[in-house]
Amino acid sequence: MTVLTKQLHSDRQAPPRHPWKHLATRWIKKQLFPTPFQSCLSLTTLVLLLWFIPFALDWLLFSATFVGDSKADCVGDGACWLPVTQRIELFVYGFYPDTEIWRVNIAFGLAASILPVLYLKQVDRRWVLGYLIVLPFLMWWLLKGGAGLSEVSSTKFAGILVTIFLGVIGMLFALPIGILLALGRRSKKPAIKLLSVLYIELVRSVPVITLLFMASLMIQLFFPEGMTIDIFLRVLIVLIMFTAAYMAETIRGGLQGISSGQFEAAEALGFSYWKTMGLIILPQVLRNTIPPLLTQFIGLFKETTLVVVVGVLDVVGIAMSTTSAPEWLGLEHEVYLFLALFFFIICFTLSHYARHLEKQMEKSRL
Repeated sequence: MTVLTKQLHSDRQAPPRHPWKHLATRWIKKQLFPTPFQSCLSLTTLVLLLWFIPFALDWLLFSATFVGDSKADCVGDGACWLPVTQRIELFVYGFYPDTEIWRVNIAFGLAASILPVLYLKQVDRRWVLGYLIVLPFLMWWLLKGGAGLSEVSSTKFAGILVTIFLGVIGMLFALPIGILLALGRRSKKPAIKLLSVLYIELVRSVPVITLLFMASLMIQLFFPEGMTIDIFLRVLIVLIMFTAAYMAETIRGGLQGISSGQFEAAEALGFSYWKTMGLIILPQVLRNTIPPLLTQFIGLFKETTLVVVVGVLDVVGIAMSTTSAPEWLGLEHEVYLFLALFFFIICFTLSHYARHLEKQMEKSRL
């Protein structure tokens, strides 16, 4: 009897032979079928997906046309991707000289390296900060030229090149300006506080498209005759200053979440204002506000599409010129689906990274 009892007890304690099946079943019951109402919603959604996904894949891929020279080569009922495949270099590089495209590829690689660099935990954060400071100037030098590279006019910038450049450079410059504005708004000096408040409230109360029109049409009127500023730089400055105003409020909210005891402790230790901010306060604030700051970066990345109204051809401008070309009339759906896929990949990657940072911060608090 003792042997039989031990055998029964061991059978009860033995783990399941396929634990992954047990976990999957438990997850499905908990997430998809916890209540009768949610079970009906899950089944309805599943039926719609089973109907829609094969149809969508057939139209997008299996019956689609990817190779050809003109609209006449599009046969069948699938999508015609020829407007994109035939002009893919224009979508990506704009009017950049063919012999200098390698510079754009390096700039893309540098921009894409930001997230991996931020992921690395073994690298000293001072090196990461130095890299982020140098990156905008390095990308501008690669794209614009000079100092050993042949110069390229910014009028040649177009397509994804413009979108990536404005998004990355705008974020890297807007963050430090936003920090200074947030500190200025909390300053005890009335003049600095007043200027910061006026700037933040003025910029946040005006649509960004209005500021873009002012940068492209009105600012030039205030310069001496013969003096001009590149329209690309003017647009970049507007996006930077507009984003910085919103970031300032996000960072100010983080500053208000820091207890006053930390300021008093730093003051008791003899720390100066900037030493207190740089070593104690701002590291905590930035750590807590990184997810909303990345959300604002996603917003900035999408707002770069507005530059087309002032004559800067980003990827949306190239798409509009493609759909209006006589040889590609009637193929607007494919072109704008390509745009949607491009922005989805970028924004989804940034959103996933923001969720990763939130999980890391939750673990560090435990």
